[in-house]
Amino acid sequence: MVGIIIGENEPIDRAIRRFKKKYERSGILKEVKKRAFYTKPSVKKRMKLAKAIRRAQRAQAEEV
Repeated sequence: MVGIIIGENEPIDRAIRRFKKKYERSGILKEVKKRAFYTKPSVKKRMKLAKAIRRAQRAQAEEV
């Protein structure tokens, strides 16, 4: 669960901004989107492989 402690004289806008950053970094929204629909194991495997290929290509491009 994500939460923040608001300071004594801290503006609400700044507190909301801090909360949004913390919420985004925690990965809650990403997890909710991932669980919104069922993904077949074969599709997960394919996506994982594609992600690994992209990562390898990026690493190779950085070397050159």
